[in-house]
Amino acid sequence: MTMRRILRGAAALALSTAAVLTGTTQAQAAGTWDGCPYGAVCIYPENVTPSSSPYPTYIFYSYGFHPIYNQYGNHWVYNNQYDGAVAELCKSINNDCTESIPEQTGWFVDLGPINSLHLREHYQ
Repeated sequence: MTMRRILRGAAALALSTAAVLTGTTQAQAAGTWDGCPYGAVCIYPENVTPSSSPYPTYIFYSYGFHPIYNQYGNHWVYNNQYDGAVAELCKSINNDCTESIPEQTGWFVDLGPINSLHLREHYQ
């Protein structure tokens, strides 16, 4: 085999691998993420890695304020929404929102001081 033939084969392999990885990423972006449905915001049990036990404690789908109860310590909060929607962490039931989790992002958060989540569209 010539060096040119080996390089051509390696290039073809790299392109086909990139195509497979791109397809997987796009499919995952529009689907369930560690048990959190597409379009939802999920809170997982305290100190649990969602990929090892994908059963959220809370699943929220609608925009607006959502109270959370008895959630202390560190929890994963996944924002599996789309179109720029954010999930805000709020210290009181309907206001005092301090941080915004962007779409398609998960944060490991101390929920002790958090009393509600505010799901909203990005432009508000």
